[in-house]
Amino acid sequence: MKINDKNVLVCDCEGTIKFDKKALSKVFKGMDLEINTHLCRSQIENFSKSVSEGKPMVVACTQEAPFFIEKAAEIEPSTNVSYTNIRERAGWSDDAKGSLPKIKALLTESTLDAPLATSVSMTSEGSVLVYGDDEIALEIAKQLSSRLNVTCIIKDTKDVMPPRLMDLPVFVGTISSLSGHLGAFEAIVDKYAPVQVSSRTNFEMGQQKTDGVKLNADLVVDVSTDEALVTAPEKRDGYFHPDIGNPMLVQKALFEITDLVGEFEKPRYIKYDPEICVHARSTQVGCSRCLDVCPTGAITSGNDEVVINPYICAGCGSCASVCPTGAAKYELPAGNFIYERLKLLLDTYSESGGENAILLVHDTRHGEDMISVMARMGRGLPANVLPFAVNEVTQIGFDFMSVALGYGAEKIFILTGPGNVGETDGLLGQIDLIEAISSGLSYGENRVSIIDLIDPDALAEVLYDKFDLPPMAKGDFIAMGGKREIVNLAVNHLHEHAPSPVDLVALPTGAPFGTIEVNTDGCTLCLSCVSACPTGALKDNPDAPQFTFTETNCVQCGLCKTICPESVITLKPRYNFTDEGRSAKIVKEEDPFECVKCGKPFGVKSSISKMVEQLTGHSMFSDDNALDRIKMCPDCRVVDIFDEPDTPLAGAPKPKTRTAEDYLKERDELREEAGDFIKEQGLDRSEDEV
Repeated sequence: MKINDKNVLVCDCEGTIKFDKKALSKVFKGMDLEINTHLCRSQIENFSKSVSEGKPMVVACTQEAPFFIEKAAEIEPSTNVSYTNIRERAGWSDDAKGSLPKIKALLTESTLDAPLATSVSMTSEGSVLVYGDDEIALEIAKQLSSRLNVTCIIKDTKDVMPPRLMDLPVFVGTISSLSGHLGAFEAIVDKYAPVQVSSRTNFEMGQQKTDGVKLNADLVVDVSTDEALVTAPEKRDGYFHPDIGNPMLVQKALFEITDLVGEFEKPRYIKYDPEICVHARSTQVGCSRCLDVCPTGAITSGNDEVVINPYICAGCGSCASVCPTGAAKYELPAGNFIYERLKLLLDTYSESGGENAILLVHDTRHGEDMISVMARMGRGLPANVLPFAVNEVTQIGFDFMSVALGYGAEKIFILTGPGNVGETDGLLGQIDLIEAISSGLSYGENRVSIIDLIDPDALAEVLYDKFDLPPMAKGDFIAMGGKREIVNLAVNHLHEHAPSPVDLVALPTGAPFGTIEVNTDGCTLCLSCVSACPTGALKDNPDAPQFTFTETNCVQCGLCKTICPESVITLKPRYNFTDEGRSAKIVKEEDPFECVKCGKPFGVKSSISKMVEQLTGHSMFSDDNALDRIKMCPDCRVVDIFDEPDTPLAGAPKPKTRTAEDYLKERDELREEAGDFIKEQGLDRSEDEV
């Protein structure tokens, strides 16, 4: 059978998956589906034949994947073979009779090729820092010293007897801080001192202790009884903090650490775009959602943006889940592939006759283990529950939830486990957001729920429980573009088909959608809010004292509220479905004030009048000329200051420009004056000559 140009091999696992031939021909009509019974053993030639063709293929079995991989390498190593599980996810179920639409959907989904994520490299040369309270640290250090380059630091050496052979460096000290990651740890050690070689019954430390000593190591084994030296220690590559009261955990850590020598690749889970980040502007902090939910401390505040350390990031995806703009985007897999998967899964299920689709979002560890145990020991998954595996369930946000409901999922369950303890605050906030939209549009409550269970039977009870909710209209929109564009597509579809569409839906505090309320009486139109707004929701008018607000662009970062000198702005989270929310509206405008000297408009009447009123009577504005300068434009104000006769900044008067005509005119005037003088003195001889 071919799906999306890939050969798909299906096996009923020795008849344990009961396929209804009549229903099979209906659901897989025209697809030439051949059901194998023992593909991994007696019918292995069918697999070998498909591999030898060299075309991409899918095998509907994950249990025997190692065997198939080995076999494919012998026949045609270049053939791209992927594997999917229909047995535990659909075939082994009390509801298996109605699972054919789900099986077809799962097979079709598996034919998609996920884009590869980028990665970062970490290099470890095997230097290990062992840190502990007493002789346990020394014992562990000696155990590792035969394989790795070990340095041991002991907090208390009173009861630690020196070894017969000192084959590793031992120091006394207390680690005050530890930073870094696999291949690049840096420890700051206080009360640091070497042990004396003459120590007899127990280690004696040197006389001089030093604080703030820096030690570098590729790996760290912390067997102290103190709190872990890093946040989320179980997620920090290269750092081990086993419970010394559990010898098995200690030995497990030592077993793992010996393999951590060499170069390692780690996915770059988050793609960060500082251009659309709304963390801060001009050192004023607005959005800090990612900083609030990161469990590992991989995110720090930088210069008007955040800094995400890919070496410390453990890939929980909480930052991408809560990011209002998509500046932090989860990249495993890259792009919008998750929406492509989602649409294909739900579309195929619906087109194959499936009804009342319930999406079960789970990870590939706890989630798949629970599904496997349910299928083997219990009732299995219901026919309408579509399992959807992701790298981390905490990467799921409001955008995914709204798209899933928009594509026709009746309900979404998110299965969390022990690995998510303390990491679900961001996820819960996103669920509150989608629940507000769902209930506000009369779709009902509890459309999206977290299932935090470790008992497969209890999980089955939740999944088989009936619920009464209005049906969801299946949308045909394509989830393309940025996060905000995708959300708007999905939510507008939900609004269009809502049982009771409304124009406005109130959202919980902290939601990334909403408007602002401005006390216009107190606003001076200083436009500080406009310069601070990172999304362009607030804009000014270069030709008039005015600013506008476009609600659909607002992410409720709060920068405008923080930076407003008059404190007249408040945030109001909501979702506006009207056209008004997509267009700019004037928040405040005033007539411009005209310069009293040149008539040029340069400010706002109310602001200038208020300044004149407040400064009247001030010693520096005691004369009318000084007050008039406030009413002048900047150019005229400067000219007026320099025109003051007693200003210390004034220079000598500028000499008048003289031309040749001026000199000739002056000569003629002097001649005329000289002639008049001669006549007055009786010295004019011109008449005597006549």
